[in-house]
Amino acid sequence: MDLVYLLLLPFVGSLVAALMPTHARTAAAVWAALVGAAALAWVAWQYPGLSEGAVLREEHRWIPSAGINFVVRMDGFAWMFAMLVTGIGTLVAVYARYYMSKNDPVPRFFSFFLAFMGSMLGVVLSGNLVQMVFFWELTSLFSFLLIGYWYHRKDARRGARMALTVTGAGGLALLAGVLMLGHIVGSYDLDVVLASGAEVTAHRLYTPTLVLILLGAFTKSAQFPFQIWLPRAMAAPTPVSAYLHSATMVKAGVFLLARLWPALAGTEQWFWLVGGAGLITLVLGAYVAMFQNDLKGLLAYSTISHLGLITLLLGLNRELAAVAAVFHIMNHATFKASLFMAAGVIDHETGTRDIRRLGGLWKAMPITGTLAFVASAAMAGVPLMNGFLSKEMFFAETIDLSSYPWLDVGLPIAATVAGVFAVVYSLRFSVSVFLGQRRSELPLAPHEPVRWMRVPIEVLVLLCLVVGIFPQWSVGPALALAARPVVGGDLPSYSLAIWHGVNRPLVMSLVALAGGVLLYLALRKRLLTGKLRHVPLIYWLDGQRIFQSTLYALDRGSRWVLGVLSSGRLQPQLLLLVLCAVAAATASLWRGGVTWGDRERVPGSTEFALLWVMGCVCALAAANQAKFHRLAALMMVSGVGLATILTFVWFSAPDLALTQITVEVVMTVLFLLGLRWLPKRLPYEASHLAPRVHLRRFRDLIVSVVAGAGLAALAYAMMTRPAPQSISPFYLDRALPEGGGTNVVNVMLVDFRAFDTFGEITVLSIVALTVYALLRRFRPPREVIQLPPQQRAIPADLATDLINPRTAQDTALGYMMVPATLVRLLMPVAAVVSAYLFMRGHNEPGGGFVAGLVLSIAFITQYIVAGTHWVEAHLQLRVVRWIGVGLLMALATGIASLWFGYPFMTTHTAHLTLPVVGEIHIASALFFDIAVFAVVVGSTLLILTALAHQSVRSHRKAPDKSAAATAAASAGKVD
Repeated sequence: MDLVYLLLLPFVGSLVAALMPTHARTAAAVWAALVGAAALAWVAWQYPGLSEGAVLREEHRWIPSAGINFVVRMDGFAWMFAMLVTGIGTLVAVYARYYMSKNDPVPRFFSFFLAFMGSMLGVVLSGNLVQMVFFWELTSLFSFLLIGYWYHRKDARRGARMALTVTGAGGLALLAGVLMLGHIVGSYDLDVVLASGAEVTAHRLYTPTLVLILLGAFTKSAQFPFQIWLPRAMAAPTPVSAYLHSATMVKAGVFLLARLWPALAGTEQWFWLVGGAGLITLVLGAYVAMFQNDLKGLLAYSTISHLGLITLLLGLNRELAAVAAVFHIMNHATFKASLFMAAGVIDHETGTRDIRRLGGLWKAMPITGTLAFVASAAMAGVPLMNGFLSKEMFFAETIDLSSYPWLDVGLPIAATVAGVFAVVYSLRFSVSVFLGQRRSELPLAPHEPVRWMRVPIEVLVLLCLVVGIFPQWSVGPALALAARPVVGGDLPSYSLAIWHGVNRPLVMSLVALAGGVLLYLALRKRLLTGKLRHVPLIYWLDGQRIFQSTLYALDRGSRWVLGVLSSGRLQPQLLLLVLCAVAAATASLWRGGVTWGDRERVPGSTEFALLWVMGCVCALAAANQAKFHRLAALMMVSGVGLATILTFVWFSAPDLALTQITVEVVMTVLFLLGLRWLPKRLPYEASHLAPRVHLRRFRDLIVSVVAGAGLAALAYAMMTRPAPQSISPFYLDRALPEGGGTNVVNVMLVDFRAFDTFGEITVLSIVALTVYALLRRFRPPREVIQLPPQQRAIPADLATDLINPRTAQDTALGYMMVPATLVRLLMPVAAVVSAYLFMRGHNEPGGGFVAGLVLSIAFITQYIVAGTHWVEAHLQLRVVRWIGVGLLMALATGIASLWFGYPFMTTHTAHLTLPVVGEIHIASALFFDIAVFAVVVGSTLLILTALAHQSVRSHRKAPDKSAAATAAASAGKVD
């Protein structure tokens, strides 16, 4: 379980950070750094065993029926990435302590930060491809939260949305590609996939599988044409940018390419798709970076260029190129993280990141300037720097390609040109900022940062120097360990010596350095004076504009399709939905038809027939009353629901009956909340539209009868089949011995289909939070809720906020119908009933869902008779926390089963002997049922109270017109 502990550590740390006080900046930073340092130490401790060729692997059954297990796997390549993720993460946590403002909710930042670290660890340590995609999407989600951390800024919100849209869409493509890859190989296990390279590349589905996987990798690593999102992510705090651009987020794409290199590489499709995208990204990113005036923008485009370099190396289909790619991943992480943190220091101490305003900072910030010069030299590929070694290996690989003649000549030239551009933007970052004269007055007086804010930069710059001067001694063994799994066998021969004599790669490096200096001198004045407002030649290639135009076009297209296929009215939409369902069912049964089974029939019952005669009468009456009185129609619909409840009881389904009756109550309240906002009915019968209305109602009646009769026929056909042909015996035979309960329905929900239930309560939580977020703008101010009753704009004794009576007579009638005192006395009784239903649920009718609805109804009645304000003033329900605790408890229950070596969400049972009580039976499903209970209570109350608050706001904004007119007349304002 050691690897699982490593994976869980950042997520546990994230939860702890989220619970810290809002302004506990130092405590949160120290906690995040300690979590990162502990993970780093554990990863480093595994080096001796991995260096001997071992592969650490832990496997836990997850969904065995689908061939998906939870596998945590660490080889040399995963070890190297885990070192980068935890090591640079620890340094960034220390740096962020001094960068973040005291006014920022820093614990929330570190909560997102640690969760992102855990997600990235999940990607690199996953031994199952489906599991890897899950963590892949988590990185997109948490990067969205980190990029949009300063959500009060429009650029942060837009940048976060763009990043999530592009990388999320790529993640969906990756999931499809992974499923196809698993289909080809017959397994999602990473070891099996990596050993099946010949089988994969020879399969007829190889090309579409490759394209889908590359879409995921290219969107994440900002490869052309998906590089548009990365510069917009610079709206994030600088610690986020340093982490995302060096060791995590954008490196996930190249990690995937290198991880699957043994299985997917070696073909023409791989060469042209991967190599082509890498080459374009390398040159384009470097070219655009030269003309950026924002320090972080310059670094963002340089990141795009270096990611293109790594992708190009992986696309060359050469083992030595793959080794060079791994080496450059390591080097780029060190100098890019240090450069981003240096940019943050400059911004923090001067108040600006605009290169045109900066200059001459060396006198005020000599130590920071020295660090920036060294890191910039590493980025430019200056000798005795780590970037020089991997870039020289890159130059050598472009020369030794031996492909098409035009490519053998063009690729080294393109690589050299990209090197020239790299020198230019490196000089802009260092020389233009720290040398020369001060060009303008700065918002802040520049000075060196506090000591510990500079320490992370110093550590990383020291690594750049040590690797550049002593490569074989410092990084040689780690590079060999990391590169061996990528090439899938023995390593090719290579040397990390500083001097290889005068050869073509050295000449290319010198040409790039000299050409870069000359080009920088030629462009310097124009860049500093601001004459180049746009990137020359490709100024039209604006990622933000392209993205917004695409979204606009999609929006217009969807609106056009919606206008053609639908309307703003609910009735035509429902008609279309029912007709499509009838057509689909008819098409599927067209050949075989419907046949009845030979199961013994139950004798007919006059009482049951009369029950559904009344149900049908209520349904027809509801349709008829909808023309005149919606409240009467709602009462008739409730009659249909009552018939359904009695039907469940009749057929010995008490669980369904309990669920249905509680759902009916909640839905009735929901409909009552919605009735007040519906427009007033027009007297169609008295207008020229009457014939059309009658015709439409007759058509709807025919469609309803046909659909209902068809569904009844299907249900009858199913119920007349012999029991062995259904799935019922499976659950009936296994509920008690394997699920530990005699209530088959409840055992199905919390054990056999617990994963489905977990998904359902997750969806319910999302819906509740979405409704709350959409309606919270209508929520009354907090000060109104906290005022004494006599000072509120709405009287405290106003009967229900839910139905919002408009007159004193309605208020009095509400109290006569439901006395407030009686309802408050019924509250503890309802709570006891809820507890009773919950505790008996595993063996008798009941369970967490029904118990949650019962308790929700009890709380809703308090809102009805006492008013929303009274309840919130006297009962601190905190329903959002109910939802969060419920989801976490459900997840913890599933993880606990993995702990004991069972599939996810498997139930465990135990018998405990307690004093006085005696022996009791406890199943782990009890805790999952508690989670369902909490989510149901929280979600139901959140939705209904949000709607109730909107009723209050609507009431406040729409006073009685006659009263307003009377008041105005008395003031002499009405003629």
